[in-house]
Amino acid sequence: MCGIVGAVAERDVSRILMEGLRRLEYRGYDSAGLAIINENEKGLERLRVAGKVNELADALSKQPLHGPTGIAHTRWATHGKPSVENAHPHISKDLIAVVHNGIIENYENLKATQIADGYRFQSETDTEVIANQIYDNYGHKKDLLEAVLDSIEMLEGAYALGIISAAEPGRLIAARRGSPLVIGIGIGENFIASDVLALLPVTQKFIFLADGDVADISRDKVVIYNGNREVVERPISVSELSHDVADKSGYRHYMLKEIFEQPRAIQDTLQGALKDGRIDETVFGQQASKLLDQIKAVKIVACGTSYHAGLIARYWAESIANIPCDVEVASEFRYRRSVVHPDTLFVTISQSGETADTLAALQLAKQSGYVASLAICNVPESSLTRESDLVFLTRAGAEIGVASTKAFTTQLVALLMLVTVLARRRGMSVEEEITIISQLQQLPGRVNSALELNGKINRLAEQFIHKHHALYLGRGALLPVAMEGALKLKEISYIHAEAYAAGELKHGPLALVDEEMPVIAVVTNNELLEKIKSNLQEVRARGGRLYVFTDSGTGIKKEDDVQIIKVARVEDTIAPIIFTVPLQLFAYHIAVLKGADVDQPRNLAKSVTVE
Repeated sequence: MCGIVGAVAERDVSRILMEGLRRLEYRGYDSAGLAIINENEKGLERLRVAGKVNELADALSKQPLHGPTGIAHTRWATHGKPSVENAHPHISKDLIAVVHNGIIENYENLKATQIADGYRFQSETDTEVIANQIYDNYGHKKDLLEAVLDSIEMLEGAYALGIISAAEPGRLIAARRGSPLVIGIGIGENFIASDVLALLPVTQKFIFLADGDVADISRDKVVIYNGNREVVERPISVSELSHDVADKSGYRHYMLKEIFEQPRAIQDTLQGALKDGRIDETVFGQQASKLLDQIKAVKIVACGTSYHAGLIARYWAESIANIPCDVEVASEFRYRRSVVHPDTLFVTISQSGETADTLAALQLAKQSGYVASLAICNVPESSLTRESDLVFLTRAGAEIGVASTKAFTTQLVALLMLVTVLARRRGMSVEEEITIISQLQQLPGRVNSALELNGKINRLAEQFIHKHHALYLGRGALLPVAMEGALKLKEISYIHAEAYAAGELKHGPLALVDEEMPVIAVVTNNELLEKIKSNLQEVRARGGRLYVFTDSGTGIKKEDDVQIIKVARVEDTIAPIIFTVPLQLFAYHIAVLKGADVDQPRNLAKSVTVE
């Protein structure tokens, strides 16, 4: 979603704000702006652009803004088209400036009341009503904190807010409900941001605001109030991330860097999870063994790429652990009436731990009778991890590219370990567990081997420069891999791609197949091999061109209408992890050849913190 940065210091904060915005560009945005209070001369000043942070930097060089207190923002449009008028910060009466992530659901009613009171709106956004409401309450209270506290009681929806006032320089108010916000702690200066990455050049110390918190921030003090307006203490965490974590390290794009970081990310995820050659259950939490002993079924809820990870886990859960497993999209789960089976573990999966629908699903599940909740997440201080009974932290490191890669494969590693510890309770022998662990330990090397196909995949991608549609096929546990491959292609190359179970071809999709419709298949040498070979022949018989990602044991050969990318033979259990990698590279190279913005694809955001 959008990006927030704010600072109150003894020095000029314009450079801090701009660097923070640059570090938040990965989140996806369409406009940018900043507002700064110059205590000595001009009061509250603002600069905005409809475009990228570099354009804001160019504008700032021509119209410098300087001061020790400021807020900045990158906007991803929800209300109103991308424009200078709709860009943040929004200002009311030259006194109150606000930056906002989230959506105010009752903004139309508030706006109607404000118009009746004489306010004139300059934008189409829901955010402008917040600025006006704070201004209105400020006139009664003459205190910025009190005005904010009164105003947010009138807001329905989700928000992360940064607020400053020309009447109170040296003061920054932050508020959070349903959208992430952190405070960076410095020496004689303090900061806010929607992601710690934005502030790593200036601090390693962070306070993660809880839902409902409001913080009153000055240069030398931070006072936090909970939803009941009570002063509370929140712990200070020291980030292990380095300030150069957002560097591309010589790669052309963050996405390519993160694809090639997968062997290390998998190794880091495994490290500490294995003890004496077996999985240490305490990696899921100190109460894991006691809670997992009660589990007789699993419910997985997630969105996007994480949902695909859950679909693969369903195959593992039912084939390895012999335990029922249901997987559902979070945005559907939270809005339907569902039946909770006794002794069910509720599993959420999210890279950021701030995905709005997944968080809401967890909150619903906690009221619905599940035995326990488990979060599989890449961000230790996230809302999802704080609100779950059990947590498994993937160790993928910061993922900057919008299209998830290393987060996905480390989620699969975590899910396979979860299935294994559940299988212990349902008759899995020590020998069977050791076999799975051996395969997990071999993963970094196997992924490295798959990455060696990069050159071949790049050349194959050249055949897709002028394509507009594609079909992906898979069977068994490789069907979700095909779904993830199709998602990657459409996310970053803007080619319309859909994935189907290969056996479903005759039930509709085959009507689309001709020489202009490429068909990408994922095939391994397992019990479904002959079935999917028959499906591929159906494609060829209708003039379709096949692009087959396969292993050496299938016997599928290159022909005029069949292109082959051959992956080293791999065991069925870990095949979904391995085959994901060449499909990531395939989508990446096609997107590059088509000239797309790989790291920041249009209309998308890294962390979806609104519905």
